[in-house]
Amino acid sequence: MHFVNAKGILTANNGRCGMNIYRGCTHGCIYCDSRSKCYQFTHAFEDIEVKQNAPELLEAALKSKRKRCMIGTGAMSDPYMHCEEQLQLTRKCLEIISRYEFGIAIQTKSDRILRDIDLLDEINQKAKAVVQITLTTYDDNLCSIIEPNVCNTKRRIQVLEELNKRGIPTMVWLTPLLPFINDTEENVNAILQECIRVGVKGIICFGMGVTLREGDREYFYDALDKHFPGLKEKYINTYGNAYDVPSPNSQRLIKLLEDTCKANNILYKPNDCFSYMNDLPEKYEQMTLDLI
Repeated sequence: MHFVNAKGILTANNGRCGMNIYRGCTHGCIYCDSRSKCYQFTHAFEDIEVKQNAPELLEAALKSKRKRCMIGTGAMSDPYMHCEEQLQLTRKCLEIISRYEFGIAIQTKSDRILRDIDLLDEINQKAKAVVQITLTTYDDNLCSIIEPNVCNTKRRIQVLEELNKRGIPTMVWLTPLLPFINDTEENVNAILQECIRVGVKGIICFGMGVTLREGDREYFYDALDKHFPGLKEKYINTYGNAYDVPSPNSQRLIKLLEDTCKANNILYKPNDCFSYMNDLPEKYEQMTLDLI
């Protein structure tokens, strides 16, 4: 990893602010879109760029904001990669978010997030905390191939369970479903049943499949050659160089998702899920109105 002093940490988008404390990732997921060349990495993807002044930048930004909002992190780089154990920059940023009573919508695949469950609980009491966990592959052995350097799905489900026990709302990213690998009804249904059991608020899915583009595609195909001999040729023959790579089972799997979520009062439309995550109730203003 290498350290930089960033010029800024927050980006604004539709009333919500986003931040990335790190650039790159060490989880090694074979499908990772963040490897794509369009993101213009000037260093190896596993050579993590650390924005060492992120806490100072965040505090300065929140101190000057007139209106509280939700702050999202984890969309591009997981905030709980291996280096977070020592650096604790994510934890320092959560402490600042709690101090200024902003909300957090944080996305990860790692059980390291449980280290900070006290802070997430604190933020959720003061404002709102939403934790998003990616689940793609219920089978542990297959999961270890697709997402090799991070805890498996069973452990992530335990994380969801612990968060929900604290009353911290959770979302699941059911993506990607890799054609001819984990795009089965058995896999999707097993994940959905666990989402029901632990009480997730919503499931985010933009279609049953995967996206591939330059940089990401080559890494993915190398992994296919290593772990699934002959499958790369099937992808090339079926999809060519398409960006959108839908599962042949897409319609059936989408119906399974929608029917299951409707029956169990789980959000599943992306707009509904994001509206929930972006909404930060004005608790104090509401309390004042109630007293009038």
